[in-house]
Amino acid sequence: MDLFENLSDNQIEAVKTIDEDLEIIACAGAGKTGVVTRRIINILKSNPDILPENIVAFTFTEKAAEELKSRVYKYGEAVLGNTKGFANMYIGTIHGFCLKMLQEYIVQFQKFTVLDEIKTKLYIEKNYNFCGMPDLGLKIYTETNLFLSVMSTLNENWFERDKWDEKTRAAVDKYKDSFYRKNYFDYSLIMQEMLNQLENNKDFADIILSKIKYLTVDEYQDTNFAQHLIVSQLCKKHRNLCVVGDDAQSIYSFRGANIRNILSLPKQYPDMKMFKLEQNYRSTKNILNAANSLIAKNKEQIQKNIFSDNPTGGKIPVIEAFSDYEESYIVANKLIEIKMLQGGSYEDFAILYRTNAQSRVLEESLRKRNIPYRIYGGLSFYQHKEIKDALCYFRVAVNPDDDEALRRIINFPARGI
Repeated sequence: MDLFENLSDNQIEAVKTIDEDLEIIACAGAGKTGVVTRRIINILKSNPDILPENIVAFTFTEKAAEELKSRVYKYGEAVLGNTKGFANMYIGTIHGFCLKMLQEYIVQFQKFTVLDEIKTKLYIEKNYNFCGMPDLGLKIYTETNLFLSVMSTLNENWFERDKWDEKTRAAVDKYKDSFYRKNYFDYSLIMQEMLNQLENNKDFADIILSKIKYLTVDEYQDTNFAQHLIVSQLCKKHRNLCVVGDDAQSIYSFRGANIRNILSLPKQYPDMKMFKLEQNYRSTKNILNAANSLIAKNKEQIQKNIFSDNPTGGKIPVIEAFSDYEESYIVANKLIEIKMLQGGSYEDFAILYRTNAQSRVLEESLRKRNIPYRIYGGLSFYQHKEIKDALCYFRVAVNPDDDEALRRIINFPARGI
C-alpha cells in the first residue's frame, strides 16, 4: 500500500515532516485524521529505532481515539506488514494519559479513584462548605481546570499564590485535601498533579520525557490552560511536537478551552512549520462560502482560504422565528414537507441544537405530529428522573389505582415506606 496515495501535495508534505515541530491547520472535512494516521506510520517506517511506545497521540474524546487507533492498525498492517508493539502506543485523551502515568509511576496515586463531573459536584455539595464560601468548590471545578477557575472566578493568579488572600488559599487547599484524603481525583486535579510532578519530580519527569519521542495533539483549539502547559512540558526533551487543529472550530470556551493556545504557537515555537489543509472534501461550495463569510469576521485568526471542488449545492435558507415554540413548529412541519415531496425516511433527518435544554420544545412538536425521534448524546426531556417522577404524581392523582406509578413515587421523597 502506498502511504501517500490519494493525498494532496500539502497533505504529503505534512506526512513526510516527522523530525521537527509541526502545526497542521485543518479545516473541517480536510482529511486530517488520514494525515495524522499516515504520519504516525511514516515515523515508524522511516526510523527503525523508534518503537510504537515512543509515540503518543492525544485526542479530544475517547470516540476520536478509537477511530484513530483503528486507522493506525489498518495502515500499520498494510504498510509495515505487522502491528507488533502497537498496543504500547498511547492514543487517547490527555486526562487518560496523565492518570495512567501518575498511577503507573507514583505509588501514592495507585489506589486513587476518578470521580466524573456529576459525582464530583455531588461530593462537593454534600461534604464541604469551603471556608464560608459554599459555591466556591463548584466554581473551582466548573471549567474542569483548577488553574483557569481560580484565575477567572477569583481574579487571582495561580502562580502568584503568595498574593492570594487567606480565605482563597484556605478554600483551594481544602478542596484539594478533601479529595486526596479520600483517594479521589477529579479531572482538574489529575491535570494539576501531572503538571506538579513534571515540574518538581525529576525522576518522574525523566521517565516520561525519555519515553515520548513524538507527540501529536489533535483539536488543539479545544485545549485548556493546564493541558497547554502539560504539552509544553512533555515535548521539552525531544520536541517533535505535532499540533493539529483549527482556530475557526473553537467552541468549547465554556469548558475552559483557550483559543490563544493555538494562536500563540508560532511565538512559543518560532521554528515550527505550518501546513494548512484548506481543501474541504465534504461540503458544497455554498456551505463553505457561508462559513467563510462568518469566519472572516473573527478579529484574531489564522488566515486560510477554505475551498472545495464539490458542486455548488443548494442555497442555505435562514429562517427567523419569534419564539422557540414557533421555531420548533417550523422545523417539524419542514420535516413532514420534505418527506412528502422527496420520500425517504425520518432516519434521513437530523436536528442539531446548541444546548440540551432546547430539546423539550422540539420534542413536543415532533410528538404532536407523530414523528419518531431519538436523542443522541443525552436524555430525552421526558426521560429525566424528575420529569418521570412528576408525571407519575399526576398519573396517581388522576388514577389512584395506577400501581406502577405509585411504586415509583411512594417513597420519593423518602418517607420510610
